Amino acid sequence: MGKFIISKRPNGDFQFNLKAGNGQVILTSQGYNSKSSCENGIESVRTNAQEDSKFERNKAKDERCYFNLKAGNGQIIGTSQMYESENGMENGIESVKHNAPHASLEEDINL
Repeated sequence: MGKFIISKRPNGDFQFNLKAGNGQVILTSQGYNSKSSCENGIESVRTNAQEDSKFERNKAKDERCYFNLKAGNGQIIGTSQMYESENGMENGIESVKHNAPHASLEEDINL
C-alpha cells in the first residue's frame, strides 16, 4: 500500500510525497506555508486522482515524460518524476490512481 509523507523543505515550507508500496516516489507536491494546507493538498490528491482528465501529460525539453495532477480549479497539486517513455509515465499515473485513495499518512521524523 502507498503512503503520503509530509516533510519540511529547507525554506520552511511543507510538502508531501506520495510513495508506492515499493517505496518509490510517484508524486511530489508544491510547497505549502502550513501543515494544514499540505494536508488539504493530500485530500485533493485523494479526490482528483480518480479522474483521468485531471492528469496533464507533458514532455520535457530532453524528451523525457512527466505528469502533473491538477485540482478542479486547474491548480497543480503534484508533479511526477521524469520517465524515459510515455509507457513509463502512464504506469506512474496508474500507480497514483491505485495508491492515492487509501494511502496512509506519515510525517517525516525531522518535522
